[in-house]
Amino acid sequence: MSKGMKRSVELKIDVSEAAALGMTAHVAITVHLPDMTALANPMTVCFAFPGGGYCRRYYSFDMPDGSGGGEAGFHCDRGWIFIACDHLGFGESTIPEGNALNLDNVAAANDAMVRQVMARLEAGTLVDGLDPIVDATCLGIGQSMGGCFTVVAQGNHQTFHGIGVLGYSGVHTVVPTRPGQLPAAWPWISRRSSLDVPHVLNAAALAQAPGVTLGDAEALQAAARAGEHPFQWSFHHDDEPADIVTLDMMASAGLVDPLPEWRSATTPPCGVYMVAPGAVALEAAVIRVPVLIAMGERDVIPDPLGEPRAYKSAEDIQLFICPQMAHMHNFAPTRVRFWERIHNWGDGVAAQRRLG
Repeated sequence: MSKGMKRSVELKIDVSEAAALGMTAHVAITVHLPDMTALANPMTVCFAFPGGGYCRRYYSFDMPDGSGGGEAGFHCDRGWIFIACDHLGFGESTIPEGNALNLDNVAAANDAMVRQVMARLEAGTLVDGLDPIVDATCLGIGQSMGGCFTVVAQGNHQTFHGIGVLGYSGVHTVVPTRPGQLPAAWPWISRRSSLDVPHVLNAAALAQAPGVTLGDAEALQAAARAGEHPFQWSFHHDDEPADIVTLDMMASAGLVDPLPEWRSATTPPCGVYMVAPGAVALEAAVIRVPVLIAMGERDVIPDPLGEPRAYKSAEDIQLFICPQMAHMHNFAPTRVRFWERIHNWGDGVAAQRRLG
């Protein structure tokens, strides 16, 4: 690739064997390549995974005051290769029917994709004109449900040299509603049970819950039509453009066609597992690589300062709470500060890896 050129390449990576769904399965990715004159040395490759209801374009869309390419453009401008990924069940990746997906096979497919991409980067066969990139630092960052899948991949497969868990709790993820509104009620479903016949651990409490229940699409749509989606307060900060907030939350309720570019038409049902207390406790506890725990000041992590305890084996844990930011970080007016923190952390992981 010639110097001075910055581009993006769309690819589909076969993950059929790792996903073990009894069908052909692929993961859709966008490889965002920096200007070759700005390449970090040694190279850093960052894989980014979106949350429930969102697709890989979450990492590349621009807010009205953006400077081009969203978060992907930010990191590329600073020398990283940035790869935005649709999990199985999301966006343009394979969408299996029913409840075939769970946290483990989605994470296994992501791991297989990462390993293939890194091998092809080393061989110089990923993108035409891109020279071989050897011994790059491999980072994984995931927002919300993407953070959950990233923790599971790292715990089960040791996929990355460092992970950024963004707006997801390794202890207990709880989506708050606006103060004064009824709380959202979330079913706690054991990962040992199939979603075809789920074992709801808090069924008795759920039956008595006064607020909106996850999965009650009609109630969510009614609330959105009436003026505010129950999760708007936790997803979007008050300082974000009202028209974009409304568009995103109406899309969340299934009331927008076509969807905005950052949204996925599908989210696999297995996402419900991730809101149970300790849903990924084992995977989080065995992670040894550096972990960045980052969130907005209004997010889904009830006890931010207690969050590092989930990562009992990690050699390096950093915590960042970004002001003027809610759960959907890349919409916030302070998103560049968030991205800068991620980039500084990633460069630090690369530097420590070289010394180690």
